[in-house]
Amino acid sequence: MFDNLCKFLAESFSEDYAAWLLGRPIKLTKLSPTELSLEPIRADSLILEQSEDLVLHLEFQTEPDPTMGFRMLDYRVRVYRHFPQKTMHQFVIYLKRSNNDLVYQDSFQLGGTVHRYQVIRLWEQPSEVFLQSPGLLPLAVLTQTSDPALKLREVATVLDQIEDNRVKANLMAATSVFGGILLAPEFIRTILRNEIMKESAVYQEILREGEQRGLLKGKLEGKLEGKLETIPLLKKLGLTIAEIAKELDIDVELVNRFVANQNN
Repeated sequence: MFDNLCKFLAESFSEDYAAWLLGRPIKLTKLSPTELSLEPIRADSLILEQSEDLVLHLEFQTEPDPTMGFRMLDYRVRVYRHFPQKTMHQFVIYLKRSNNDLVYQDSFQLGGTVHRYQVIRLWEQPSEVFLQSPGLLPLAVLTQTSDPALKLREVATVLDQIEDNRVKANLMAATSVFGGILLAPEFIRTILRNEIMKESAVYQEILREGEQRGLLKGKLEGKLEGKLETIPLLKKLGLTIAEIAKELDIDVELVNRFVANQNN
């Protein structure tokens, strides 16, 4: 779900992300990996956007990945093959705090070939720019702070000022999911209103993914398993056990058992 959320934010608020990463609010359009001919290494985590003169490549990561350097080189070469005239900017953005050396790796060497890219560790980033740009708001809780709970309250205050209810619902749902990296769902529920989030495209995508997983597995057991796999995401959005059971049309006790097993 983090991959889908990051894609949704970067594509829906491309100017905010361009202003943050490139220093100017460029309007970008999605560049599909299929346009690069070859199959992507990990299409689920890949974000490619382009303008007339540049390509922006983003990789959001919750955990360190030892293959990251090679992936960045691989995509740089693929883009050059199809768009040799375009400048390419590559960023790896780590969401979750880590002391692993890999989150500091910003180059890849193969023989005499050295490829460099930029790395951003959100927990080292000042919050101000994230609180000023709607598309960056959901990430603000992960930025530099000694009190994530207080930071979430700041984000909630800014979210309440957004007049477009659809935009507010989507950003609130995304904030809830990212906030779950640091904060308990029960606390998030006291700050963000889940009745608003239920109207969001993010919320509907979570439910759709659960249904899709169930359909792919087939039969009654598979459909139930797909619903159960949706429970952690709904908890991140702040839904209670009773609300989750009602939304997924399953027994409350079944939800309770699943949550208890997850916590053990």
